[in-house]
Amino acid sequence: MNQNKRSPLQSLAFLGKTGLAAALLGLSLGVAAEPVEIKFSHVVAENTPKGQMALKFKELVETRLPGEYTVSVFPNSQLFGDNNELAALLLNDVQLVAPSLSKFERYTKKLQIFDLPFLFEDMAAVDRFQQSEAGQNLLNSMSRKGVVGLGYLHNGMKQFSSNNPLSLPTDAQGKKFRIMPSDVIAAQFEVVGAIPVKKPFSEVFTLLQTRAIDGQENTWSNIYSKKFFEVQSHITESNHGVLDYMLVTSDTFWKSLPKEKREVIKQALDESIALGNELALKKADEDRQLILDSKRVELVNLTPAQRQAWVNAMRPVWAKFEDKIGKDLIDAAEAANKP
Repeated sequence: MNQNKRSPLQSLAFLGKTGLAAALLGLSLGVAAEPVEIKFSHVVAENTPKGQMALKFKELVETRLPGEYTVSVFPNSQLFGDNNELAALLLNDVQLVAPSLSKFERYTKKLQIFDLPFLFEDMAAVDRFQQSEAGQNLLNSMSRKGVVGLGYLHNGMKQFSSNNPLSLPTDAQGKKFRIMPSDVIAAQFEVVGAIPVKKPFSEVFTLLQTRAIDGQENTWSNIYSKKFFEVQSHITESNHGVLDYMLVTSDTFWKSLPKEKREVIKQALDESIALGNELALKKADEDRQLILDSKRVELVNLTPAQRQAWVNAMRPVWAKFEDKIGKDLIDAAEAANKP
C-alpha cells in the first residue's frame, strides 16, 4: 500500500489540522498587529505651549489612525533630559522630540542664528523668518546627520531673571547664569562679563534655590511653570532673544512610515504646532501677569537708553559667529523685523 496516499478519512483529518493551523496562525498575526507606538519626549510641563501641543498631537493621531498608531507623551524629562534626547532619537528610543533650537549646535551651525541676542524685535518677526524660504530651508539643515525637521514651535521671547536687578550690562559682571549648551549664548554672557554655566533645564530650579547660580534666561511660560520666580528676586523684561523649538524625528523612523500614514501624521503635527504657537502668544501675556501678581519678584523695566546699552554690549556676538551662520542668513533674519 502507498504510504503517501491518504484515505478519505485521513484527508479530512489532514485538512482539519491544516485549517486549524491556519486559523491559529491568523490569530497570532492578529495579536501581533499592535498599534505602532510613537514616543514623544520633551522636557517642560504639560501646561506649557509645548506640553499642550504634544497632547493635541496625541489626540489627533489616535483619532485619525485608530488602532494603527498610538502616541505616548513623556513630559518633564520623564524619559530623557535635554542633554540626551537627540541621541535617544537617533537610537530610535523615542520617535519625536522638540528641543530648543540651541540644542542643535552639534548637528548644524546654521541654527545658531536663533541664539543671537537682540536679533528679532518680537515673535511676529521670528515667525516671519521661520516661514520664509530661508527659515524653511533650515528644517532640512540636519538631514545629513539623520535628523528631520518637521516644524517650528514657539515658546516666546526670553527675559533675564536674577538675584539682583539687571538694568545695565555692568550689573551682570561676575554673576553666574545657567545657559543651554550653546556657544552663542555662552558668548552673549561672556561679552558682558558674566559667567555662563551649562546645565540641564531640569536642574535649574534647584540651582537657583541653592544659589549655586545667580540667574538664568527664559520665557515667561517657563519661568512660571517651573516656578523660577519663586527663587529669584528680579526679572528684567529684556526680550533679548527667542526661545523656540524644532519638532524633529529621525530619518530612519520617518522613512519607515507608509507614505499615506506619514501624510496623516504630518498634518496632525502641523495642526498641533499651530495650536501650540497660538497658545504661546497668549500664555506669555497670562504667565507674565501671574508672576507679577504673585508679588514675589520685582520687574525691571528697561528705559530705551538702558536697552540700547544691552544691544550695544551684545552686538559683537553677531560678528563672532557670522562665518559659521552665514551673513546672508543673518541679513534675512534681520529683514524679518520689517513687516
